[in-house]
Amino acid sequence: MKLLLVGMGPGNGISIAKRFGREGFEILMVARNGEKLNTYVAELAGMGIKSFAYPADIADSESFTQILENIISEHADIDILHYNASSYNPATPSQISLPVFLSDLNINVVGALLAAKAVFQQMKDRGHGTLFFTGGGTALKAPAILASLGVGKAAMRNLVFSIAQEGAPLGIHAATVTITGMVKAGTRFDPDLIADEFWRLYQLPKDKWETEVVM
Repeated sequence: MKLLLVGMGPGNGISIAKRFGREGFEILMVARNGEKLNTYVAELAGMGIKSFAYPADIADSESFTQILENIISEHADIDILHYNASSYNPATPSQISLPVFLSDLNINVVGALLAAKAVFQQMKDRGHGTLFFTGGGTALKAPAILASLGVGKAAMRNLVFSIAQEGAPLGIHAATVTITGMVKAGTRFDPDLIADEFWRLYQLPKDKWETEVVM
């Protein structure tokens, strides 16, 4: 069993990797910083979890697509895609620069589409698969200072609902956990609790599939 985790990092990323790794999943990790990815490979190995690192700039759609193609060519049996990438650049609509806004959109929603498209066909061919996305409360109510994040998360949330409609008849479950607070250990937004929620979603039978959980 393999989980492709796009947007590996501290917090949700490592918690998701550990939660699913404990259940026997191999973790294919994508993030920009190769050195940090290697530290996660070592950390997971210490827990008996096998993982692979794929450095990539998700904001660069062309190079990100190439990395995804490389991953798919090496791993034709990905059970779960989890898109956990997010770009956070506080600014109001009148203040944010267009280059930053477009880069944020590439990371917050375009990358999600590219990742889903990359694994969709193999899941369709198998007749089953899971597409998870880490959402945010700015999709529901965006503070002015988080203009680009709010637009990106709202667009990604909409995308998930579209993918869920397309995928369900094909045996593909798409779902998002919309986190309405700051992710922090020891709170109700503890990354381990968030990882547990994704695991619960993964275990649901098809007749009980959920598209969104709001935490």
